[in-house]
Amino acid sequence: MLKNKKNIIKTVLSLFIAVILIQGLFFKFTGSPETDHIFNTLDAWAAGLGFGGLFVPPGIFNAYVVGSAELVASLLLLAGLFMKRPLFTALGSVMALGVISGAVFFHLFTPLGIVVMDDGGSLFAMAVGVWASSLALIIMHKSTLLGLISKA
Repeated sequence: MLKNKKNIIKTVLSLFIAVILIQGLFFKFTGSPETDHIFNTLDAWAAGLGFGGLFVPPGIFNAYVVGSAELVASLLLLAGLFMKRPLFTALGSVMALGVISGAVFFHLFTPLGIVVMDDGGSLFAMAVGVWASSLALIIMHKSTLLGLISKA
């Protein structure tokens, strides 16, 4: 019974992360006004520190790069679910945590802020939800990840 509950939790968390990340891909890959605002704000902030061009094409942290990383993380999470591959879920969780940690950092410590374009903080709240869900999945798959590390 306990194992079944744990599997349900893993499924819900994986689907939550994948849905949030995938729904954002449309905005990142189409150059939506929200995405332009976010990445231009971050690029202006970086330029003030002497690192302009990081967040706009062809910069290494532009929307296409971030969106591609989110897509890969989502595909790994979904493949882990549907193919019953815990390693895929573990790797997708680690990747999602890495990408979303950047998002949370930039919301908190740059001019981007928690509220973006009058969204009431919903984008930030989703990022925090994905961050917490990714961390929970990593903890649930710690033996898989530690086994991978020990083989390296």
